[in-house]
Amino acid sequence: MKYLSIMLLAWMTTFQAGQDLYVCKNASITLFSTAPIEDIKAETSTGASVFNAATGELNFTVLISSFKFPKSLMQEHFNSDYMESDKYPRATFKGKIAEKIDVTKDGSYPINVTGDLTVHNVTMKRTIPGTITVKGGMISMKSEFMVKCADHHIDIPKIVFHNIAESIKMTVSANYVLNK
Repeated sequence: MKYLSIMLLAWMTTFQAGQDLYVCKNASITLFSTAPIEDIKAETSTGASVFNAATGELNFTVLISSFKFPKSLMQEHFNSDYMESDKYPRATFKGKIAEKIDVTKDGSYPINVTGDLTVHNVTMKRTIPGTITVKGGMISMKSEFMVKCADHHIDIPKIVFHNIAESIKMTVSANYVLNK
């Protein structure tokens, strides 16, 4: 958690002073893989994010080892064999929301965020759809998107390729507070 706080501070200093910075320190991120033999699901609620409402810039980071699985063996294989979380400890996204959102007006707004998704030390340019909801001065964001293992050089051994899907569904939910 200390690392995530330092990362948030570093991101906030890259934004210009006086802008509307919103921070989330407990973003919920779920990964889901459906396969013929067994579905795989893991969750974390330790994702960190900074949203600059004035510019539309959006940054996320999550420690790979923070994902929790229902079975400890799945978690062990995920971290050591597939994600190599000791070598590549986090996934990040740095992007910009295409649509201008008025955070002073309540509503639900569809968005597209274009930027760099880095997983397993491989960076891919992505446009990710989502929704921003503004209600009573509170901002929340939700998104659902697919990540192909091959795009990020995550090798699935042939012996278990029936157990793990080639694309993983990611679901992200973040609630932001104004950074004062």
